[in-house]
Amino acid sequence: MLSERDDIIVVVDEAHRTQYKDLAENMRKGLPNAQYIAFTGTPLLGAKRLTNQWFGDYVSEYNFSDSIEDNATVPLYYVKRVPEVSLVNEDLFSDDFLEILEDENLTEEEQKRLENHYAKELEVIKRDDRLDTIAKYIVKHFPNRGFRGKGMVVSVDKFTAVKMYDKVQRYWHDEIKELNKTISQTRDDLERKRLKDTVDYMNSVEMAVVISTEGTEEEEKKFQKEGLTIKPHVQRMSAIDENGKDIEDNFKDPKHPLQLVFVCAMWLTGFDAPSISTLYLDKPMKGHTLMQTIARANRVFENKECGLIIDHINVFKHLKRALADYASNDNIDMPVKNIDDLFGKLNESIDMTCAFCKSHNAELKDIVDEDEVFRNIEKFETYANSIVSNDEVKNEFQVLANTLENIYESLKPEIFTMEFEKKPYKEAILYLRDIISGKVRPEKIESAQARINQLLDQSVIATDDARKYIINEEGKELDLSIIDIDELKTEFRQVKNKNLVISDLRKLIEDKLEIMLKKNKTRTRFAERFKGIIDEYNSGGSQNEDFYEKLLELMKLMKEEESRHVKEDLSEEELEIFDLLCKDSLTKEEEKKVKLAAKSLYNTLIENKKELFVVDWQNDPTPREKVRSKIISVLNEYLPDSYDRIIFQTKSDIIFEHIVEQATMGYNWLAA
Repeated sequence: MLSERDDIIVVVDEAHRTQYKDLAENMRKGLPNAQYIAFTGTPLLGAKRLTNQWFGDYVSEYNFSDSIEDNATVPLYYVKRVPEVSLVNEDLFSDDFLEILEDENLTEEEQKRLENHYAKELEVIKRDDRLDTIAKYIVKHFPNRGFRGKGMVVSVDKFTAVKMYDKVQRYWHDEIKELNKTISQTRDDLERKRLKDTVDYMNSVEMAVVISTEGTEEEEKKFQKEGLTIKPHVQRMSAIDENGKDIEDNFKDPKHPLQLVFVCAMWLTGFDAPSISTLYLDKPMKGHTLMQTIARANRVFENKECGLIIDHINVFKHLKRALADYASNDNIDMPVKNIDDLFGKLNESIDMTCAFCKSHNAELKDIVDEDEVFRNIEKFETYANSIVSNDEVKNEFQVLANTLENIYESLKPEIFTMEFEKKPYKEAILYLRDIISGKVRPEKIESAQARINQLLDQSVIATDDARKYIINEEGKELDLSIIDIDELKTEFRQVKNKNLVISDLRKLIEDKLEIMLKKNKTRTRFAERFKGIIDEYNSGGSQNEDFYEKLLELMKLMKEEESRHVKEDLSEEELEIFDLLCKDSLTKEEEKKVKLAAKSLYNTLIENKKELFVVDWQNDPTPREKVRSKIISVLNEYLPDSYDRIIFQTKSDIIFEHIVEQATMGYNWLAA
């Protein structure tokens, strides 16, 4: 007994299995009158309703729909792909059988019980022809998904997990050979490019088995008895790479090539890798184990519209019955929808986007109803010109179009076998979006607009810093010094679709501003002026001609700013330090000293770069202080006397924090 007080509150997280023996029971004995409140995503229910017995009724419920609505999780959809060879009595999998399967670390007694009492069930699940069918499906499905998130193959036991790895590996390499053969025989450039992308992806993918192992000779013999080897998988699971990362770190890293893992129990609960988007489920499950498993795919991740569960064992047949235990009313919230529902959302998205376009004088039906949809260039341009006339309309259209595309991508490759009657509308919407964003420029455009684009294209040159300042797909930077602004003004008057030309110019300015700000953070006034011009236009304060004039005037000022470092006899890097060091009311003589301080500081830091900027220096107190001291030392030597103690300290701090920020962001002259 620790205390009999009743004003003690015990807050329990993950309040399911861990609350029913040993430590949890001891806490109850030690604090018998405490108030217990529990959090869990998967309470133990069933006939005993253990969680409710321990903690009482629900205080608050947060269901799947709530979390999706809050963007805390993404929706889950399932595809039923049960091999014909496994069609068996739906009551084949008993509760006892499912409970044993929940734990991969079976005792000798449990293993014998599993083999003796459930031989029929195991025979069905582990039939070789059945596993071959599933492996072939995975090989076809995994590389052809629209969103290529990471995946997990969930098998009935350790032996089957290893066997599935071997089968998928074999069929994977066979598929690459077949695709390469098809590529060599394909004349269609687009199809060849698509197939090559698939092959490149397949060649980059790494796979691994993740199971609990004993690492003993006896275990190795057990696997050898099944015609399998466990040794390379044990080595992979215990390996540490050159970056000090283990297999779990690799799988959680969305950029790491480890894309597909084969599991049976490990990583199904309490494991978070948001980039997981696909689960191949081939293990009978029930209740909280099933709920925890499918939740591996519902984490929010960039460009991930939903999680996809491929059901190879018909586990979702009983999902609604299992969920009835969790619902406090009759409205059972199914966490996984049939993929047909997602297809329905795609059609809804198309209808919504078409209706939106029609309300803004862009009737897509007029284009789609014609035989040669994408040859009707003039209409596409007219529609695009109408939509970009207002930022709010343009942004809403882009959101609608991007959502449509994400849903479509999430349906791959299943969408290719569905009767997709609205495909022409989908293609037209995305084509219109690409025209608006400048990714596509139709061939038959007016000569005046072609001339403007030519003028701008001539001004786009690759720079030495292209790798550091990539702002577009080509990795090119706009050289403002080449642009003839007066000629652009003249050409604009001859253009019919003025909104599109304005949109092009805005994009160029946005991209250029992004680069200029990265080179010199003091240039925020240009971004603020740009925003002011846009806000005035959106509020109806200026017309097209006036708007375009103001954009060109801003571009002229940016042009002058871009060449200012030459006039000041400073490099771009030195100019940024100079601008940060400047204060009000400097005399000409003081300005020269500030320039000298900027030059000296830059050169000193560059000359001592290896000594000062060691790996991750910005996060280590000792090298951080070393850099700070060097900055103070140089500035103290060169800054004019008018920089009193307070101003000197302020400017030193500004420069130091700026250099830390540059190092953290990893660009400019401080990139590691």
